[in-house]
Amino acid sequence: MIQITPHMRVLIAIEPADFRRGIDGLARVCREALSEDAFSGAMFVFRNQRKKGIKILVYDGQGFWLCYKRLSSGRFRYWPTKAGERVTTLQAHQLQVLLSAGDPYGTRAEPQWRRIGKGE
Repeated sequence: MIQITPHMRVLIAIEPADFRRGIDGLARVCREALSEDAFSGAMFVFRNQRKKGIKILVYDGQGFWLCYKRLSSGRFRYWPTKAGERVTTLQAHQLQVLLSAGDPYGTRAEPQWRRIGKGE
């Protein structure tokens, strides 16, 4: 079982991936297209072209996990976009919202870290 915890690094591939790829193919996408190390322990999240499926690739120190979610109806309407970027990050709670086909940027959670100044 994979638990998504607040300390995990969650990387979202902005461009859709070819879902015929398995673990090795997606690890190659991490290395070549995203310039990231698939063995880093980060969660890599990919979507397909039709926006009906999400794959998550993560290395746990012993091997890779590849998780796949396909919506039975509807599409993942919201997907992170950044002009000129190939990958972006989300926080763990935002990934939970995304996996429920929601808008990860619509969450109103407190930031993970904030500076505490005088008088606070």
